[in-house]
Amino acid sequence: MPAAKPAQPIRLYTTLLSGHGHRVKLFLTLLDLPFEVVELNMKAGENRTPEYLALNPFGQVPTIQDGDFTLFDSNAILVYLARRYGEPSWLPDDPAGAAAVQRWLSLAAGQIAYGPCAARLVTVFGAPLDHEHAKKIAVKLFDVIDRELAGKPFVAGAQVTIADIAAHTYIAHAPEGGVSLEPYPHIRAWLRRVEALPRFVAMPSTKAGLLAA
Repeated sequence: MPAAKPAQPIRLYTTLLSGHGHRVKLFLTLLDLPFEVVELNMKAGENRTPEYLALNPFGQVPTIQDGDFTLFDSNAILVYLARRYGEPSWLPDDPAGAAAVQRWLSLAAGQIAYGPCAARLVTVFGAPLDHEHAKKIAVKLFDVIDRELAGKPFVAGAQVTIADIAAHTYIAHAPEGGVSLEPYPHIRAWLRRVEALPRFVAMPSTKAGLLAA
């Protein structure tokens, strides 16, 4: 059984336009958990202060504090929240179901991070990355998963899981990185299903990439 809601709000350290941070904010909201956001100004170096590095030695976002427990890495946080506060369906116990979710968590840390996430880092934040290479990774990834999503409503199967939460944000915002979703009807249908979940909250869009005026 999931644990009762936390006695005090979970503290989420992030930035408004971080897709990794949005994964956690979205899941906290879907679980209807009390939380408070601590916005870090990374341009001003607030993620490099001794106080923050004591919480997250990599100086990255997101990080959460749940009472006395501190955790960083967005996918690890999703696993923690699912196991501590979520219904079992968010992270199945059976071997096949657990493996299906893990495959997508690996994609989120792999091709999604190096593809649509990296492309958006270039256009939105001016990151010194190979934009064309990132877009090629994204297109190859989308070609594969669009075919896969033709046969199932959610990425790991018939029910929504944390795999959908891990995958959603950077795919939904791929146009900001210059990668069109128009060729991918099954991806777009899946995005709509995730966005129809009760209490869904979107990450703000930016006028970058294909959305630039």
